[in-house]
Amino acid sequence: MDFKLISRHKHIILYGICLAVLLFLLKWLELRFIILSHAFEIYAGAIAFVFTGMGIWLALKLTTPKVKTIVVEKEVYLAQTEVFQQNDSEIARLGLSGRELEVLQLIAEGLSNQQIAERLFLSLNTIKTHSSRLFEKMEVKSRTQAIEQGKRLHIIA
Repeated sequence: MDFKLISRHKHIILYGICLAVLLFLLKWLELRFIILSHAFEIYAGAIAFVFTGMGIWLALKLTTPKVKTIVVEKEVYLAQTEVFQQNDSEIARLGLSGRELEVLQLIAEGLSNQQIAERLFLSLNTIKTHSSRLFEKMEVKSRTQAIEQGKRLHIIA
């Protein structure tokens, strides 16, 4: 730095610094005056701002669904275009009787136990017994699982 330049313009630099300090002091006093004269409005605005933010946050928290999406991959067996051939070895392995096989086929057609009983001229309790034994032998717990396994094993069409 050139000290001669500073010493020559010392009055101008000092004058600029004094103006900057004075301007800073005036702005600080103005801000203080605004805060003192409008304290209620400033505090009310700050409180309103905080509660508005809390309200938006709470609304977003309450309206966001708490549903978790689960993707399930499952094999889908398509109907075959070729002629269906019953797998007798699987029927023998499972130990299914002819009547149980007939009940499974009617379940696959979508009939209820009552409708199966009417079609086969049997009592409802007999159909329920055949169904429960069928489920035990196929090691399934529902009609849908029995139909799915029966189609997979080529027991029913």
